[in-house]
Amino acid sequence: MKFLYSTLIFFLFFSIQSFSQDMQEGFTYLETGKYKEAEVFFKDILKEYPTNKTARLCYGRAIGLNGKDTAAVTLFTNLLKDYPTDFEVKLNYAESLLWSKNYPDAKIYYQTLLKENDKSFAALLGYANTLSNLKEFKAALINVDKALEVLPGNPNALVSKKYMRLGLASKKVSDQKYKEAETILKENFTSFKDDKETLLNLANLYLISKQIEKAKNTYEIIGKKPEDKLISLNGIALAHHLDGDDKTALTVSKTALKSIDKNTSETLKKQTIERYIQALIWNKKYTSAKTEIDKLLDDNKTPENWMLSLRATLNIYKSDFKKSINDYNLILKKDSASFDGNLGKANALKASGYYNSAYKSAENTLVFYEKQKDASNFIKELDLSFTPYVETKYSYSYDNGNNEANAYDLKAEVPFSTKFKILANYNFRTTLNNQIDSLKATTNNLLLGVSYQLLNNLTLKGSFGVTSSDSESKKYNQLLTDISLNIKPFKLQSLELGYKRDVQNFNATLLNDEIVQNNLILNYSLNTNFNLGWFTQYYYTWQSDDNARNLLFTSLYYNIFAKPSIKAGFNYQNISFKESRDNYFSPSKFNAVEIFVNLIKDEAAAKNKEWFYGLTAATGLQYIEGDDALSTYRVQAKLGYKFSERALLNIYGLQSNIASAVATAGSAGFTYTEFGVRFKWIFLRKPLYKK
Repeated sequence: MKFLYSTLIFFLFFSIQSFSQDMQEGFTYLETGKYKEAEVFFKDILKEYPTNKTARLCYGRAIGLNGKDTAAVTLFTNLLKDYPTDFEVKLNYAESLLWSKNYPDAKIYYQTLLKENDKSFAALLGYANTLSNLKEFKAALINVDKALEVLPGNPNALVSKKYMRLGLASKKVSDQKYKEAETILKENFTSFKDDKETLLNLANLYLISKQIEKAKNTYEIIGKKPEDKLISLNGIALAHHLDGDDKTALTVSKTALKSIDKNTSETLKKQTIERYIQALIWNKKYTSAKTEIDKLLDDNKTPENWMLSLRATLNIYKSDFKKSINDYNLILKKDSASFDGNLGKANALKASGYYNSAYKSAENTLVFYEKQKDASNFIKELDLSFTPYVETKYSYSYDNGNNEANAYDLKAEVPFSTKFKILANYNFRTTLNNQIDSLKATTNNLLLGVSYQLLNNLTLKGSFGVTSSDSESKKYNQLLTDISLNIKPFKLQSLELGYKRDVQNFNATLLNDEIVQNNLILNYSLNTNFNLGWFTQYYYTWQSDDNARNLLFTSLYYNIFAKPSIKAGFNYQNISFKESRDNYFSPSKFNAVEIFVNLIKDEAAAKNKEWFYGLTAATGLQYIEGDDALSTYRVQAKLGYKFSERALLNIYGLQSNIASAVATAGSAGFTYTEFGVRFKWIFLRKPLYKK
C-alpha cells in the first residue's frame, strides 16, 4: 500500500523582495514535482547564500523528495541546531523522518510538535500519515479528520484519508471481517466517486469472501471507463473461474485479448495475456496453453517471473510437480518474497509428498504476506490431514437368502509426524440366518498398526490383530494381517501391493467353517490429462480349505464434468476358483461386464456447513460357468453433511444382484442390500507435533 506524503505549504517572507522573486523559479519546481531541477537550482543559490534559511529548507526538501532521504535528515538536523525554536524547520525535519521511513521516531517527534501547536495542519497531517505507515489506521483517521477541521476539503488530506481507509480495510480483510471492510471502503466514495483503487480493493474483497456476483458487478463499474476495460474483463474472468464457470472465464479472456491495442500499456498487456493463458489451463486446454507459454519464453531470453509462474501452474495441473518446483525455485531466486513462488511451491511440494517442505514454504509466504488467507488455509488444511481422528460406522445388510448382519466399526488414526502414524480398527459383527434354524454368530475383529512414509512417493502400512468368532456350535480365534506398500511410480499413477489375511465371514455358516483366506493384492490406478482414467485390481487367494481364487476387476472411465463430478465407464470382472464348493459361491468361471455412471460431490470438496453426496448406477450382464447371461444392476448412494472442518455425518445405501457381491451358494439368483450411517470426528485442534 502506498501512502501519500503531504507537502508542506510554504508561506515564506523575506526582508528583501527581490531575493524572494529570484527563488520563485525554484519554488515552482518544488510545487510541480520537478525535484531534480529544484535540487540543482537551490544548490546554486546556496553557493552564493550558504546560510540562507529558506534556500536551505528548499534544498533539503528537493533532495529528500528526490530520494536522498538520509542527506535530507542530516541537513534538517543541522538546521535545527541553527534554529532550534523555528516551527517550520521542525516540520521539515519531521517530514524528512517520513522520507527515510523512520516512522517510530517520526511518531514521537510529531507528538512533540502537536503539544506545541495542536492546530497545525502540516503537523496533524504529517502525524496522521506517520500513523498510517505504522498501520495504526484508526488513530491515523482520527488525526486526518483533525487536519480537515483546520483546512476543510484539503485535497492532500482527503487523498491521505482515502489511503488510510484502504489500509484499514485491508487489515479487516486479513482478519476476515469482510462486512466491516466493505463499509470502510464504501466511505471513500463520499469524496472520490467510483475511485478505481477503492473499487479494485472492493472487488478483491468480494472475490476473497466468495461474493462472486458482487465482484462481477464491481468490475463492470470499473469497466465503464474505456481505459479500464481490460482491468474489468480480466477481473470478471477470474470471478467466473472462482464461481466454477471456467468456460465463460475463457470466453471473457478471449474478448480481453482481442481488446489489446497500440494504446494498451505494457503492464496491462501482460496481465491480459497472463489471464488468457490461465483460462486455457483452467479449461484443461494444456496444448494451447503450452504453445502460448513457449511463445512468451522464446520471445524473452530472460523469462520474467509471471511467465515462469504460468509454466509452473500448467505443470501442477498436469501433475508434473517436479518441473513445477524447479520453476518456482527460479522465481524465488529472483524474488524471495514472490507470493506465487512461495505458495505455488508449497502446493507442488504437498502434491509430491514433501509435507515438511510444504509447511516451510507456506509459512514463508506468511512472513511476507501476514495473515494471507490462501496461505493460512493451506497450512490449516495440511494440519487437518495430520490431526488425529476417529470414525464410527453402523451398517445393516440382508439378502434374499435370509442372511442378515449388523456391523459396528470404529477406526482411528493418530499421526505423530507427517511421516508416522498409528492405526487402529475395531469391528463387531453379528450374522443371522432365519432359514437355517436361526443360525447366529458374532465376530470381534481388532487390528493395530502403523503407517510410515519411507520416501515422498512410497508409504508402508502394516496392521496385525485377531478375530474372535463365537456361534452356538463353534468358537475360535484367528490371526488377522493387513500389509500394503503404496507407490506413486510416475505422475498420474499409483500402485498398491499388499498381503491380507482374514476369515470368510459373510454369514454364520461360513464363520463356522473357519475358512482362512490369504490374499495377495495389486491395485493400479492411472489418470490422464484428457479425462480418461483406468483402475485395475487383482487378487490371488489361497484358503485353508485348499481352495484358491483368482479375481480380476478393471474399470475404464471418462470424467465428463468436473463440477459436479460426473464420470461414466465400463467395468469388467473375472473370477475363477480352483475347485467349486457347495458352501460358498466358487465358480470355475465367472464373468461380468457393466456400464456405469457416477455423480459425486466428495466430502473433501464440501465446505463447512455444506452437503455432500454420491450416486452410482450400473447395469450389465453376468456369466456364471456355462450358463446363459443374466442381467445385473447395482445402485449405490450416499448423502452427508459437513458440520465443520472437523466433523461430518453421512448415510449410505446400496443394492446389487451381481453374484460376486455375496459369498453363498446359489448366488446367481441373489440380491444383496446394505445401508448404514457413518460419523467422522477430528477430535484434536491441531496435530500432535504442533502441541
